[in-house]
Amino acid sequence: MELGRYGVFVFTDMLAPDALAQLAKRIESLGYSTLWYPEGMKYESMALAGFLLGNTSKLIVASGIANIYARDASAAGMGHNSLNSCYDERFVLGLGVSHENLVNGLRGHDYGKPLTSMRNYLDAMDRSWEAFDNTPAQKQVMLAALGPKMTELAAERTLGALPYNVTPEHAATARKILGPDALLCCEQKICLCDDADTARAAARGALAMYLTAPNYFNNWFRLGFDESDLENGGSDRLMDAMVFWGSEDQIRAKLQGYFDAGANQIVVQTIRSDGVPGPDWDALEAFAPGT
Repeated sequence: MELGRYGVFVFTDMLAPDALAQLAKRIESLGYSTLWYPEGMKYESMALAGFLLGNTSKLIVASGIANIYARDASAAGMGHNSLNSCYDERFVLGLGVSHENLVNGLRGHDYGKPLTSMRNYLDAMDRSWEAFDNTPAQKQVMLAALGPKMTELAAERTLGALPYNVTPEHAATARKILGPDALLCCEQKICLCDDADTARAAARGALAMYLTAPNYFNNWFRLGFDESDLENGGSDRLMDAMVFWGSEDQIRAKLQGYFDAGANQIVVQTIRSDGVPGPDWDALEAFAPGT
């Protein structure tokens, strides 16, 4: 599957349906190949994908991620097939294990060992496809993978990996694990702002919810950060790694590091310098593949 070199990640829960429709159409018009969206607590992942696909004609829509605790594997498999059948094979089912506090608390499930839970889920999805004789010709599935074992599973069982809150160094390691053929789509936050204090303040606002999430900070520790980088809203070096800021040329040079490390796609998530939630359209227009 050709996903294109640049995708866009947008938090969709904050947007009303009319704004979501305009978002998808505008991202498509700018030449981005893929719109990635998370599964929060407002829009159900499969229903939202259908809405976004229905408002576009060429854009690939990818869940980033659909929580495996939000629906059983059979429902996920049927959703994958339904969306691709109805919308010209333009849906990618990105799956992830979410976070323990969200699964045990808000959803009321038991959070299992991430690797085992994901492997079991993929097994169950395959069994469901086989039982109903509707295994797709191409399983357009990817995994949210940070650690080496989940990355290995992504290479073995899916199109590839979507790592989030990572660095080009992480991408280089992931590429070695994935091998030459699997897809590697790396999310990266960018802030089109030349002022260090302003950009880092915006970065701390955007990263605050991740600083207490073990899935993320344990991966940061693997990348060479330590507990001091989580203090006082996050260190400057962590903010600078997680949010590329500066001029357009400076940010482009940093993003190139992902391609040099073997990434197939950079999934840009724009952070507004004023800290207001929502995409920064000036940045999206500046980095648009069609410009």
